Order: sequence, then structure tokens, then C-alpha cells
Amino acid sequence: MPELESMIEKKLIEQLKYGESQWTYRPDLKTEADLWANFRYILEQNNKERLNGQALSDAEFEQVKNQLQFSSFYKAGEWLVGENGKVQVHVQRDTDRLHLVVINHEHIAGGSSVYEVINQYSALRTEEDDKIPTRDRRFDVTLMINGLPLIHIELKNKQHSYMEGFRQIKKYIGEGKFTGIFSAVQMFVVSNGVNTKYFSAAGDTELNEKFISGWIDKDNNPVTDYIDFAKSVLRIPEAHEMIARYTVLDKEARRLILLRPYQIHAIEAIREASKTGRSGFVWHTTGSGKTLTSYKATRNLLMDIPSIDKTVFLIDRKDLDAQTTMAFQAYANNDLIDVEETDNVDDLKRKLKADDRRVIVTTIQKMQRLISRRLREGTSEYTKIKNLKLAFVVDECHRAVSPGTKRELERFFGNSLWYGFTGTPRFSENPYPQMGDLPRTTEELYGKCLHKYTIQNAIHDNAVLGFQVEHNGPKHISDETDRSVYETESHMLQVLDVILNKSYHKLGFQNGKGQTYEGLLTTSSIPMAQKYYELLEKVKNGETSLKIDEKIRQVLPDFPKFAITYSVTENEDGSQVNQQKMQHALDMYNKMFDTKYDLGQIQAYNGNLNKRLARKDDKFKRRKEQLDLVIVVDRLLTGFDAPCMSVIFIDRQPMGPHDLIQAFSRTNRIYDKNKMYGQIVTFQAPKMFKKCVDDAVKLYSAGGTNSAILAEWDEIESAFKKALAALRVSAETPSEVPGMSMKEKKVFAKIFQGFDRLFAQLRSFSQYEDSMLEEYGITEKEYEDYAGHYQNVMEEIKIEKEGSEDEGGETSEADPEYELMAYSNTKIDYEYIINLIQNIVTPDEDADALTPEERQKQIDEVRQYVEELRKENPKIADIMSGLISEIEADEEKYRGQSILNIVENMKNECIDKVISDFCITWYASKDDVMYAAMHYRNGEIPNASVIKSTIDYTTYKTISEKPLPKFKYYAQCMADLKKTLDEEVKPLISHS
Repeated sequence: MPELESMIEKKLIEQLKYGESQWTYRPDLKTEADLWANFRYILEQNNKERLNGQALSDAEFEQVKNQLQFSSFYKAGEWLVGENGKVQVHVQRDTDRLHLVVINHEHIAGGSSVYEVINQYSALRTEEDDKIPTRDRRFDVTLMINGLPLIHIELKNKQHSYMEGFRQIKKYIGEGKFTGIFSAVQMFVVSNGVNTKYFSAAGDTELNEKFISGWIDKDNNPVTDYIDFAKSVLRIPEAHEMIARYTVLDKEARRLILLRPYQIHAIEAIREASKTGRSGFVWHTTGSGKTLTSYKATRNLLMDIPSIDKTVFLIDRKDLDAQTTMAFQAYANNDLIDVEETDNVDDLKRKLKADDRRVIVTTIQKMQRLISRRLREGTSEYTKIKNLKLAFVVDECHRAVSPGTKRELERFFGNSLWYGFTGTPRFSENPYPQMGDLPRTTEELYGKCLHKYTIQNAIHDNAVLGFQVEHNGPKHISDETDRSVYETESHMLQVLDVILNKSYHKLGFQNGKGQTYEGLLTTSSIPMAQKYYELLEKVKNGETSLKIDEKIRQVLPDFPKFAITYSVTENEDGSQVNQQKMQHALDMYNKMFDTKYDLGQIQAYNGNLNKRLARKDDKFKRRKEQLDLVIVVDRLLTGFDAPCMSVIFIDRQPMGPHDLIQAFSRTNRIYDKNKMYGQIVTFQAPKMFKKCVDDAVKLYSAGGTNSAILAEWDEIESAFKKALAALRVSAETPSEVPGMSMKEKKVFAKIFQGFDRLFAQLRSFSQYEDSMLEEYGITEKEYEDYAGHYQNVMEEIKIEKEGSEDEGGETSEADPEYELMAYSNTKIDYEYIINLIQNIVTPDEDADALTPEERQKQIDEVRQYVEELRKENPKIADIMSGLISEIEADEEKYRGQSILNIVENMKNECIDKVISDFCITWYASKDDVMYAAMHYRNGEIPNASVIKSTIDYTTYKTISEKPLPKFKYYAQCMADLKKTLDEEVKPLISHS
């Protein structure tokens, strides 16, 4: 028999209580009033001197409570950073303003810190809940620091998936349960005993299951058992450190980020090395959050090692127009350590001379110039700067600082420590060019590797996606290096045909408008990039033989929205032609996005382009602000983070292993549930490219290529055909599925998941054409019918599992958490519209206030989407349309509320009314008919016999003037139910 949740909860609490400086169990704290009283007591005890021994009055404590009503988890995070490590509230007492310390982050595992654990807390009921008696929410386990709930844990038993805990938390957030004192929560943990995960707190529509993280130990071995997880992550001091040291506020995206375990292990490895004066490097695969790790490492070095005067984060000049500095500033915005970028060499000198301890962000070039030209030997400033104990942290260290420059800086700063970060170290297989006795590998240059996290590790942990690579270059060319073959217009048009017409799934068109992905096209030179830009303009204007497919235009009538960018340093000849062409591209960009850039503002243009591609600001999530394709030479191929970028098209000769992996890694960031892998399409030298890619991936996977590179077309097509044959053996036609035994249905579900996965992958290749399906022996309609029956079967399996005592999970069974990958369509996305409405009612608090005209523009834009949705689903469109009219009339009405929750409640009310009316008409049991409504698929009423057996025919017969005979009554009732479910209920449940 599976272990009861209450037993899992009890064992977890026992573990949390165990040992010195651990959590104190408080079984007496069950309500919000209890928590506030407990918080008040701890606050008064820790601030006796500041309060002059006089307890807080009720009115004063109301002032405190008002400061702790956070509008978002992000806002709570901003407050929890504190001032110099002290998190405070402020109370006005007569003429005095009292500053009371809530948490002192310097007192981790001691001092004023109080660690308590509570369980079965009764979440506040709202007026909405009173209408629905089942919503008496009880939280499982919560960890509190100084009386504030900061880590919340939801537990399931082994019959359930940890994902049910995730969905439960998402539901609670939507229902407004994390308000009041619970609005301070920063971290969530979900577990079913054998699988334990954590994620940062976010709004209900922002919670993304792709960002759930498991824990791994220092050697990258998974820690999944809930007790082991508690020992590794939830004990003191680790849990407090997670909140105080390993939570980052991303100002740009306005979200909390909890570091993943490998990031924490790397930072701790650097801390340990610095204590003994050792340098070294961190090898973390590109795309795994290196800039974030390096930022925290840079900041923590300063906090942990008092002997270090300053830490210097070094970047290469050509990365300045990329994202690193912006990312550092976004992360450091609320930090207690000053992070400052240097404007010029004099500014750098001034900051190095200053007595304060700070993080300095500067370029290698400025640092070099300072020591070689701006300091005069023998002067006091020379001596002071030369004797500084500095820790240098180098981003992209495989190329940012050349061996010669590093030696020069090391000789000047004799007391320096060096820590490099790279996803692509230089090994003996790909060393730096030979230059005298200078080091040639990353290890020779920086010292031992302090922590390693390869592509394979990251893919295994779902920290990044794998790569799907297509080599589409001409196959039968004797000399693959002959560039003249690739510089013809016919070759370029073939490339554009793949990008524009054969990338439907690569660019996420199946997700619908506003939810598509982006691509990069990289070429061999600026002139080639310009030629592509001009040719693309002609294609879009209908001036070439290449036409954009109607299937593409139906989803995005304005496709492709494209731009071009290259580093100014790549264009130093400053020729008039180049300037004219760039100005033309700027004019087109300005016209597309209502901007005003000219040649003198290239850096500002690049910054805007980066932000637009990254889509972290709410503004850039709207279709009218999005780009589809950017043409580049080398810019954006390293250090650029845009999770919604899914594909890179490479029309140039193969690069070196480090450059290849860097470029590939622009595409494999985790984004949404439909983005399955980073996609690479090459258009030159297919044989050379395949060898280069395989060699590069082997080098940076510390082994084979299997987990990093997905199978190619031939392999997938063959596997797909076999999977289709297996599906036909399991269920020759979709209509066979309902009549199967439960054992056969379980086999069908498992086989269909494998088939669906391969189908999704097959469709993402540019070789795939819709017409091929019938040649394989299946139609799209048949696939959709199979998918509908599959969903019914998964529901039946779930119900059977809940009723059994089996400790679930035979490996041969279908995965209960599997989401169909190929079962998607181009209808307007429901959650996308919800997010647009949410942004209107709860705009970013720090953003500039919208003018009435701008607000109206946003409302009109959402209305357009709703009208497109109406073609597919008029019922949902009616609900949303009514809601938008209410928001238009009163901008305060839904401010700060969850729009997702409001719309879901409106849908539930509609369904409830429809079912109630039906039951009154036919004297049916509401519970039974509601069950049918919630589980109705493919025209099947799952519990038809139950509904018939509970219908009150006797009352009907007594009351009706001309009652139908019993058999006709049942037949008409079921026909009416089917019609009601098809026309009234189904559109409200299947909202996409």
C-alpha cells in the first residue's frame, strides 16, 4: 500500500527538526492570525533596544503588516534583499521613525535567526470560496525564517506525480492564497517522496514547468528522495543561504531566479579556492546560465573573502553591445554590493583607487590601457593600484582575454586571483595558436577546472535542450570549400525557401500568433549579409520567383519581420555603400517598430534589437513588437540569451569547435512546453559540417554525441514508420480504442506516446511535407482521432490508479505527465490572450505610466485577438469580450487580480448553469452529469449507464403532462446531453 501523504509529511518534519540549529516544529500555528502573532513576537524580541523595551501597539503593528502585503513575489524578493544584509520594516512612533530588523542575513544559522516549520496551515478563504464549499485549502509544509513563510512545500504520495503538487500551487496562487503574510514566499518545493523538485515563486500565468529544477550533488548525481533533498537543500544553513545568497532578482524580466544546483556548487568551489589563494576555471555548458553564475560568484567573492579589495568582472569590448553588462545590471539592481560599469579609463582608475569594496564591470581593453599608458611608475596611485588584492572574473574566458594580455595583467597585479567562466574551454585538441612560451589551453591559463557541467549533464537535468541538426548543403560537390557555389542568387533563394516555407514547426507556427519563435541567419561576411537582407526584401514584396506559402501567411500575415546587425568594428572601412545600406536597414526597422535610430546610434539600435529578441519585457511579448529573423555575421553568436530563439540557419563554412558550440547554443535555451530542442540548419559543405559538429559535440560533452544531437531525418523517418506500424497493431483504427480492455488501453497509450514524439520530431525537419503523411499510411484526421481516444484512455488510467493500492509506476506504462507534442494547431492561444489582459490590469509598477491612448491601443489589440479566437470558439470569446469591456469601463476593477483565475471561474459558472438547467429538465443527478461534462471526449459519454441508472424517471412521469415512455425518455435525454456537451460545454473546456 502506498505511503500516506500524512506519513510523508510527518517524516519530512522529523528530518527538518533533526540535529543542531535545525527547524523548530510549531504545531500550534495553523491560521493567518497565529502567524501574524508569532511574527510580531519574534520582531519585538529581536528589536527590544530599537523599541526601547516598549512593545508594538496594535496601530504600529498594522503599519508593519501593511508593508508586508506584497503585490508580487518579485516585490517581496526586492524587500528581502535588505539594506546591508538587514531586512527591515519602518514604524512611525510619535515623532520617531523606528527601523526594525526582520531578518539579518549575516546571522545565518545563528544570531537573531529563528527557524520554524509549520504544517496543515489553513489558507484564507475568500468570498469566491464561500460559493464553492470544496475550496478549504490546507497547505502541507512551510518553512519560516523569523516568522516569515519563505519556502513552501507541497507533498503527494507515490501514486501521484510531483507535477500534481506544481499544478496545485499554480491553482492556489490563482485563487489568491499566497497573499498577506504568505506573499513573502520565495521558493516552492514539490515531491511525491521519490521525486523532489524546486522552483522560484511567480504569478500563476508566469509559472513555467520548464523551470522546475531537481537537485544534483557536486558530482552531478541526482538527489530525488524527499529526505535526501531535505538533508541537502532544506537544512540550516543551506535553506537560508538559498533565500539570502542564491536567489537573484532579474530586473529586466521582473522575476525571481533560484540558482540551479550546479551553479551553487560552482560558486562554492570558487569560494573554497579563493580561501587558499588558488585560481581556476568553471566549465559550464553554454546556455546553462553562466552569466548569472559568474555574477553571483563575483559578488560573493567580495562578501566572503575580506582580504579581497575589489572584484573585477572582465568582458571583451565586442561583448559590450551584447547582454552581459545589461544582465549584470539587471541582477545587481537591488543588491547590497555596488556593481558599476566603467565609462572610460579615467573612471576605471578612479574606481580602483577608491577605498570602498565594490564589483567593477569593465573591458579587458580599458584595463590594459590603464596599466600600460595611464599609470606612472613611482606615483602613489601607481603603487596603490598595483598592490590591490583583486579577484578577476572573466566571462567567455576561452577567448575574452588572450594569453598575452592575461600575462601582462598578472605581472602588474601581483596579488590577483583569476576565475574564468566558459562553456567551451580550450583543450589540447583546440588550443590557442602557438606564441612563444604562452599557455595554449584554458587549464594552463587559469589553473584547474573547479567545477564541470557539460552539455550532456545539462540535457539530462533539463537545464538546456538537445540539438537537432540538418545538413542541407549541396550533396555532390567535389570541393566543398568552393565558395562561389554558395554566392549565387539561386543558392540564396533555396536557403530563403527553407527559412520562409519549410520552418513552420521550427519557428513554432503551431503555437499561434504572438507565440512563434525566432531564428538567426549567419553568413560569411557583411556583403553577404547585406545581399540576403536585400533579397529578403524582394521576396517579401513579391518581386522574386520565391513566394511565401499561404499556410504561413494564415498564422502571421506580416511574416517575416526581419533585421540585420553586425558589429561596428567589423565595418571599420566605413565605406559610403556600407553606411547607406545600414541606414536603409535602420529606416526599415524604425518603420516597423516606430523607433528613431540613425547611423550615430548603432549601439542603441543593437541594444534595442537585443531586448526585442530576448522578449523579457512584457512589451516585446506582443506580436507587433516581435522579430522573426535577424541576419548576422558574428554578432549575437556568443553570450546572447534569447530563450524564444529556436533555430540558427548557417550559410557559411564550418567554424572551429568552440565557435560552433557557442553558435548552436543560442538556440537550446529552455522556453515553453512546445520548444523541444535547439535547431541547426547548415547550407554549405554538408560532409565537412557533419564531421565538425560531431567532433565539437564529443569534445564538449566529455564523450559521445548521443544525448546532445538528436537523430537525423533518415533515422527518424525509419523509426516513425516502425512506430506507426506498432500503433496499427495496437489499434488498427482509432474507433477500436474504446472497446479495448484496460490492459490493451495501457499498451495503446504507451505506443501512442512513442508515435507522437517521433511524429513531432519528423514534422520539425525542413524535408517534411504534409502530403507525405498519406504515403506513410495515416491522415492528419486519423492522428487527431487517435489523440482524442488517447486522452480518454489516460483519464481512465488515472482514475483506475487512484482507486488501486498499487505503488504506481511500472516502467512499461505510459508516462502520466507526457504532453502530446504533435497534437497542436494554429488557433489563437488562450493563455497568450490571458497574459495580454493581465498586463493591462496589472502593469509593471516600475514602468512609465501608460497614457489613456496607449492603454486603449492595448485593449484594441487584445480585442483583435479575441475576434480571431471567436472564429474557433465563440463561447470563450464572449467571456473574454465581456471581461475586456468591464476593464475598459473601470481600470481599477480587476487590478492585481489573476485574470486566468477570473476567466476560469467565469467558465466554471457557465458550465455549472448549463448542467444545472439540463438536470432540472431531465431530473438527472448533477454530480453524474458534471462528471460526464469534465470527461467528455470524442463524442463518448464516459458514464452513460450511471446517468441512466440515477435519472429520476418516476418524478418526471408524475409531473409531466405527456410523459415519454421510459426507453424514448432515456434515448432523448442522452441525445440532448450529447448536444449540450458538444455545443455548450466542450468549447468552454477545450479552450484552444
